[in-house]
Amino acid sequence: MWQRAIGFTGGFVLDMVEVSGGLFLLIGRILKQSRMLMRDRKLLLEQMLLIGVNSLPLVFVIAIFTGAVSAWQAAYQFEGKISLSLLGSAVSTAIFIELGPVLTAIILAGRVGASIAAELGTMKVTEQIDALESLAINPVRYLAMPRFFAAMAMTPILTIFADFIAIFGSYLVSYVLLDLTTHMFFDSVQEAFTLRSVFGGLLKAFVFGAIISAVGCYIGFRTMGGAEGVGRATIQAFVLSSTLILMNDYILATIVF
Repeated sequence: MWQRAIGFTGGFVLDMVEVSGGLFLLIGRILKQSRMLMRDRKLLLEQMLLIGVNSLPLVFVIAIFTGAVSAWQAAYQFEGKISLSLLGSAVSTAIFIELGPVLTAIILAGRVGASIAAELGTMKVTEQIDALESLAINPVRYLAMPRFFAAMAMTPILTIFADFIAIFGSYLVSYVLLDLTTHMFFDSVQEAFTLRSVFGGLLKAFVFGAIISAVGCYIGFRTMGGAEGVGRATIQAFVLSSTLILMNDYILATIVF
């Protein structure tokens, strides 16, 4: 039993080392091709549209309910202990630092990261990537680079959007259900507002965007096994992206805050 557990742990550690090394090598190849970014700006803008603009409805729905439930749960915790006049500051701080960037990244990991892995995985198993190489087109430059920089650019923008929508959702709950005035709620938000919280959350979003796109591309390029392999790649991309997002969330929170 102990040998089996040790073997499982050792295999997991080796897999993580292999994946980490592969991701860093892929990011290095992407950065090496970044000098061609302006030349390929059309591809970049297309990916920004797909990753950013097309994600807005889903981010809106998730963010407004995140803000609403945060306000309700905070009020429950405050009851009889802390004045509800501090509700805005508590909720907004949590949204700027954690809920906004992390939940937005998890949404994009499911919608964008898995989509990238499926798209590139399909191209891999149908030998379209080999066809690009035979035409002297670098797959990293043509496929990975636009997605990588588009995700890094759009994830912070979507996080800003999610922050404002979540605060609006928490305000609605506070005003309609908790009888807090508009003045009281936003005064509390203003008291707790700091640039460090906002830019700390945006730094997280920037790193999360890089993780989501890099993992999606890495898994997609390594896909094998036909349609079944593409299905596995989609799941692996989401699971690995989500794991790395939460791990790096802790690391960045420790460094920044």
